[in-house]
Amino acid sequence: MSGAFLNETAVVEPPSNRPVSRKSPCVATAAEAMENYKGNGAGTWYEDDADAEDTAGRFAFQRLRKTWFTPQVDPRFKLRRDDKFYAIGSCFARGLERFLAKHNIGIESAAPEFAKLQPAKTRVTALGFTNKYNTYSILNELRWALDPNATFPLRSIAQLTETTWYDPHTNPTLNFTGLEETLERRALMQTVTKRIRNCRAVIVTLGLAEAWRDVQTDVFVNCTPLAVAYTLKPSAAPSLFTPEPDRYEFHLTNFAENWANLEAIYALLSRYGHPDFHIVVTVSPVPLMNTFSTMDIVVANTWAKSLLRAVAQEWAGAHPNVDYFPSYEIVQNSDRAAVWEPDLRHVRSSGIQHRCTKS
Repeated sequence: MSGAFLNETAVVEPPSNRPVSRKSPCVATAAEAMENYKGNGAGTWYEDDADAEDTAGRFAFQRLRKTWFTPQVDPRFKLRRDDKFYAIGSCFARGLERFLAKHNIGIESAAPEFAKLQPAKTRVTALGFTNKYNTYSILNELRWALDPNATFPLRSIAQLTETTWYDPHTNPTLNFTGLEETLERRALMQTVTKRIRNCRAVIVTLGLAEAWRDVQTDVFVNCTPLAVAYTLKPSAAPSLFTPEPDRYEFHLTNFAENWANLEAIYALLSRYGHPDFHIVVTVSPVPLMNTFSTMDIVVANTWAKSLLRAVAQEWAGAHPNVDYFPSYEIVQNSDRAAVWEPDLRHVRSSGIQHRCTKS
């Protein structure tokens, strides 16, 4: 097993919380704005004389009556079928991987080496182990894999019991195991993540704005410390709060933090990635499972998705090789019965199929 990540702890410095000072994402003359208005076939919500039942109409109130909402998308760049893809982020990234693999498109993030890993629950893919839910965890994983000066913080590996350990920078999808195998999984994760360097197409899916920081190592982890208990029955696995109740602190991240993380991701790929890399950024429509704020879960979810949706659009507007794809809007504006599983949280496979074919 490689020991390259067993050196001194490297800390990811949290970005400044100062507001982002940038120009408006779009500034146009009156003439240019009118040209936008006239040339946008999907730019009007409603017109008095339009037939509401005409689902082939161009107005939003007509198109939103279809089972599946299909937004107008005008990408600034085209990806090729022979491109290698790398998907990183929340569970929607795994759905994209399955779709691309089914159509014989190279997807480096769905590495065959992950197939040997055994998930703790049935009907769950081992690839869920790779999910990255917040912008800190996406940035961390890319830094540890790509930046030769960044070292994985070994002290952040948490001991659960006398014989089991957990890497909190992964998703607790797999059975918990001893330290040696936990570190082998970590080495595999970093080996696969390095393959993003060969990928012209990178898909980044933003999931959560709530995040947890390991106070001891000053590094943000991937998901809530309670997620460990959710993997198995609560009686079979403790949360990370059990051995060290004061080790982790909760953060509601803001626009500036997420913007800084995305910019750091862009800088990493510019320096170490494919020389002609292109990013498609999406926002996962899957809602929060729980909130650790005082907000109603529905309010907390709306706040978080709104924040991530705004920062994704700003990021795409700042770089010619970053495009936003409206997967969030497709799901939220399609027929609820067609889109969602009964838990109103997981998107049906037909929903993944629709979003992918429209991309």
